[in-house]
Amino acid sequence: MFEKRAFKRLRRAAATVQNAQNALDALAAARQLREAAEELEIAAVIEARRRRATWTEIGSVYGTSKQAAQQRFRSAVTEHRLD
Repeated sequence: MFEKRAFKRLRRAAATVQNAQNALDALAAARQLREAAEELEIAAVIEARRRRATWTEIGSVYGTSKQAAQQRFRSAVTEHRLD
């Protein structure tokens, strides 16, 4: 299924944001949270493509065209040799 590492990283980053002692710590943790969410998003796209979802279907999830979805995610998917 999805990358377990991404889920763990997301949970850890969320906890860090919640427990931050000051604004800069919270900002750094929020950045980690965003990066973990992006990692999870890419893993979800890779899994969707592995299960034969079309770029049109992926684009519709984002309210964009198939071309926009390809432009945004194709390099990550290609690295995993799914395209």
